[in-house]
Amino acid sequence: MEKPVNLNRYRKEKARAEKKARADQNAVTFGRTKAEKGLDKARNAQEVKRLDEHKRDE
Repeated sequence: MEKPVNLNRYRKEKARAEKKARADQNAVTFGRTKAEKGLDKARNAQEVKRLDEHKRDE
């Protein structure tokens, strides 16, 4: 006769695996380093400044 199977353990393992898969997907979608975010922010600020410098006064 085999040992009884603990269904709670399998349920929890499945939930952990699903949570890990969702976290991995979010890391791919939203995961950017602080340096990348700072670089984008600096580039956007530079672009806004460049556009403001080319405005004509009326």
